[in-house]
Amino acid sequence: AFISPLAMCVGKCSRIVGPCLLALGTLSMAANILLLFPGGTWKYLVEGHISKHAKVLPGVWGGGIVVSTAVCAASFLALGWRCAFISAVLSKLAVLGAAACFVFSGLGLTDGPLCFYNASKHGHGHGTLWGYPFRDAKNYLFDCRIWSICLEPKGVVVWNSILFFLLLLISAAEMVLASLQVLNGCLGCLCGYCEGK
Repeated sequence: AFISPLAMCVGKCSRIVGPCLLALGTLSMAANILLLFPGGTWKYLVEGHISKHAKVLPGVWGGGIVVSTAVCAASFLALGWRCAFISAVLSKLAVLGAAACFVFSGLGLTDGPLCFYNASKHGHGHGTLWGYPFRDAKNYLFDCRIWSICLEPKGVVVWNSILFFLLLLISAAEMVLASLQVLNGCLGCLCGYCEGK
């Protein structure tokens, strides 16, 4: 049976996009799980002193599990055009999952980490307390001198910033690849329709 060049291109693209999304989804889940253990310790998770944006687990369900559906979709599409519609639909879901991860990660980066800090030094009251000292601070990421306000967990600003920034990059790449997979699925439907004529 004759297979059009477009069908071959659609299948080849799916075989490339699928593993890429799988790798990114795995990285996304790993980065989010690490956010639950600032400084590499269980203590703060057990005590409930973890950033609310990390606790939502956007990298696990959004950038990980939902995006993995696109991997399955890519595999379906690689099998033939008859599954291209399913691929397009599941890939749209993956775009939404990656977008949700992107938004939550951006909020996590903007608000800064939850930490035990000296409120009196920061003008937020008296004594030490758990909170988000950088929530109202502009460009705290670029002024490492103020990071020392966080007494616990040690190094939490760097930990939080690197992992949320990594999640931003991963989810942005996932959105691009999943969008490509949506287009690929639509082309697969068109290609299959043409071949059926």
